[in-house]
Order: sequence, then structure tokens, then C-alpha cells
Amino acid sequence: MKLSDFKFDVPKKLISLYPTENRDESRLMVLNRKTGEIEHKVFKDIIDYFGDGDVFVMNDTKVFPARLYGNKEKTGAKIEVFLLRELNQDLRLWDVLVDPARKIRVGNKLYFGDSDLVAEVIDNTTSRGRTIRFLFDGTDEEFYKTIDTLGETPILKEWIDRKVEAEDRERYQTIFARNVGAVAAPTAGLHFTPHLLKRLELKGVEVCPITLHVGLGTFRQVDVEDLTKHKMDSENYDIPEKTVEKVNQALDNKKRVVSVGTTSLKTVESSVTANNKLKASSGWTDKFIIPPYEFKIANTLITNFHLPESTLLMTASAFGGYDLVMRAYQEAIKEKYRFFSYGDAMLIL
Repeated sequence: MKLSDFKFDVPKKLISLYPTENRDESRLMVLNRKTGEIEHKVFKDIIDYFGDGDVFVMNDTKVFPARLYGNKEKTGAKIEVFLLRELNQDLRLWDVLVDPARKIRVGNKLYFGDSDLVAEVIDNTTSRGRTIRFLFDGTDEEFYKTIDTLGETPILKEWIDRKVEAEDRERYQTIFARNVGAVAAPTAGLHFTPHLLKRLELKGVEVCPITLHVGLGTFRQVDVEDLTKHKMDSENYDIPEKTVEKVNQALDNKKRVVSVGTTSLKTVESSVTANNKLKASSGWTDKFIIPPYEFKIANTLITNFHLPESTLLMTASAFGGYDLVMRAYQEAIKEKYRFFSYGDAMLIL
């Protein structure tokens, strides 16, 4: 497929700047792949579609405050540093994006607030990308605490056009977030509450964790018309044995295996056995799912409403069927559904 196949206009007013007051009271559009039917619900109604033996695969990655603001040595120029991934814990090497990039060269040092945190630029990676080494006299625990204190919640400001607020620390995080490492939230999971998870559990639904540390590659703009030529950035993942057992049992019993988000979907599809079962593994995945694609593990998807020409929309379209999903998006615009990270949700059966 082509990039232009995923181009359409979303009114700016439909890109949600804030989440709903209650997580599970966002709207829910339900798509039935067999019938093509579209239903309009509230997210907490999702419980009506599942029962005993069904499995929800949820990404338990935890967003860390990845956006730092520092000052360049000598000039004092303000520099934004977006932490992408830790390359070497002992040496405190990180891949980052810097802005404005034109002011940052190899050898420059950056100072962060009144803290003892200093960084030295040691390499260029892309136009905005740099490798930096943090210079910090303290333990690893003290270092990460300093990052947590100085850092800002990394909501994507080019789309959520407002300043980051204190509440974002809690709301831009799923309630089941455990493993620190993401620079963006797995947003389909933002709609769940402890009460909703308990109700699902009482119906016999199993909730199984996987981890995929969402990187900016998931949101990086696609700039090639031929989608087969787009290269995804690698993201680190882990699929535990216990999750594998539950998922494969559900597959054997012809139950629903529900991927909560495209990040969970990409993860399970990155670790499939020869007989189309899930296998335990960990490592890096650069899997890019576009139509047409034959899914081996998940048979149900919960996802948000994504932006035009995004890899997330492409993956959702591969799962739901291009024609149905694009029709649903036009319906969503007509019905004024809320788009993007803090927006509404879609259930594809």
C-alpha cells in the first residue's frame, strides 16, 4: 500500500488535549469485521463483549519523564534534550534528540538546572539525534531519581498543543505500568481502571502482561510513498512464559486473544512459532505491520483513533481491514470522536 492511502483530514478541534475525567468513560467505537457493523458505546461497555477464558494482552511499559531542559556551556542557550534510549548503563550513554540541533556539536557540554547533572555530546546520529554521556557523581539510583525530578512527561507537543501539566504524570500512564523504559504511552491502555479490570476478572478474563518500550519510532513520520521501504526504529520487548501459556491456551480453546493496543499487537506478532503459537522471548523488534497481513496471535484489537499517515493507523487498518477502518474513521470524524493519545477508543472484533 501507499502512504497516500492513509491521508485524510482530521479537524484540529478533534485532537484531544486532555483525557476524559474518568478513564473508562471515553467513547468506544466497536467494529465487527465479519458484518461490517459499527456500534457507538462507552469504553466501560467493553466488558459486554468478553467472558470466561478470553485473554487481554497488555503492555506494562512505564513512561519515564524523558524531556529535559538544559543550558549549553558558555552561551547558556536553552536546549531541549529528549531521551530516547539508554545505550550503556555503566557509562551513562544515551541516544537523544536535541532541539535546536544546529547549536549542538560534538564536544559541547549541557548543564541541567541547579543539579549536579551534566552531559557531554560525544556523537551525531541523525539530523537531530545525538549520543550523550551523562557526567554524574552518584549511584545509579540517585542518577535515575535526578532524571525523574528534572524530566517532563513526554507527551507529543507537536500534536497536543499545550504545556505539560502536573496531572499528565499520572494520566499519561496506564494503571498497570510496571517496567520503566517508554518515551510514549501505550495509549489504548489508558482507558482501563482498577474497577473495570476487576469486573473483567470476575467474568473469567485473564489479563496478561507483555512489555514493549515504546520509542519515538512508533510515531516517526513516514516520508516514503512506498510503505515497504519505511524502516521502523527498533524497540525493546519482553514476552514472559506465563503470558505465553495463557495466550496459547486461549488459542487452543478458540477464545478471544485481545491485543490492548498496536504496541502489544506488534510484540506478539514478533514472536510466533512455526505452528502459529506465541513463544516466550525478549530482544528488539522493528516489525512494521501494514495491509495485507495475516495475524497469527491476536484476534481482537483495542486501539485509539490515530493520526493520518501514521504507522499506528496502518497497523490498525491491517487488523480491521483497510476499507472498514477507513470508513470507521470517516464516521468518527462525523460523530466528533476524540483523536490521538488522550482521545477515544476503538474495539475491532
